Amino acid sequence: MTQLKSLKSLLLTATLGLTAFTSANLYAHATHSHAANKALEKAVAGEHRSAKNKARDKYRHPVETLTFFGFSPEMTVVEITPGGGWYTEILAPALKGKGKLYGAHYPDTGEDNYYSNSRKKLEKKLASNVVFSEVVLTDFVPRKQSELAPQGSADLVLTFRNLHNWRAAGVEQVFKDAFNALKPGGVLGVVEHRLPAGVAPENAKGYVSESETIKQAKAVGFRFAAASEINANPKDMAQHPKGVWTLPPVLRLGDTDKAKYLAIGESDRMTLKFVKPANTKFSDFKKQNK
Repeated sequence: MTQLKSLKSLLLTATLGLTAFTSANLYAHATHSHAANKALEKAVAGEHRSAKNKARDKYRHPVETLTFFGFSPEMTVVEITPGGGWYTEILAPALKGKGKLYGAHYPDTGEDNYYSNSRKKLEKKLASNVVFSEVVLTDFVPRKQSELAPQGSADLVLTFRNLHNWRAAGVEQVFKDAFNALKPGGVLGVVEHRLPAGVAPENAKGYVSESETIKQAKAVGFRFAAASEINANPKDMAQHPKGVWTLPPVLRLGDTDKAKYLAIGESDRMTLKFVKPANTKFSDFKKQNK
């Protein structure tokens, strides 16, 4: 009888200990998520963002998207081709002072072309406000091996609506570069215009197959973790006269059927999360992704 009481006491103690441990972990996770959301919400509401850029929040859902990818203010984050810096306006202040942001952008080769001019424009933007003072720019060259950030240094690599520009070989190389930049256990977050199943790519310019993207990421070693419908738009059927650029914000047809395309809104987008396996060794990476 004494032994039975002792066993019951031991089991009760163990159960209480496990409950306390679980509660502490849940509390820590909730506190961490709350801090991350506050940092993102503050950045999204910042006065450094233009009214024009803020107007696109309803289509791009930046807080929800970055939360889905597991963003936290202490992370080292890489944004591939920041372009005009729409997401940089959010990432830079949210990471400033705690984390690190790399912008992997086209280099300035001194030529008068899209790539060099885009780099100059981004550099000018980053110099315009103190919120960008800690952003580090690296060189990204489409379809060529690029060091997006120091090897194994990043917690999160992000690409927003870029895959359609790079073609299959370019996407493969970018995914290899992202894999190389990430720590084991790090996340690759992809947002892209989504090609509807059964629609031929030539009939939906600028849209990309979700299943093909998942295959491409897996082929270089990533594990597919999850997909989200945060950026879905069921109104977008993808087959437009001027491709995805028919829709806002580009509105390539000008005033022709403008009300129709404004009513559709921005494109339907896939939002995909991939993870670099925690047991990955860089020697294995080099063999697979050389």
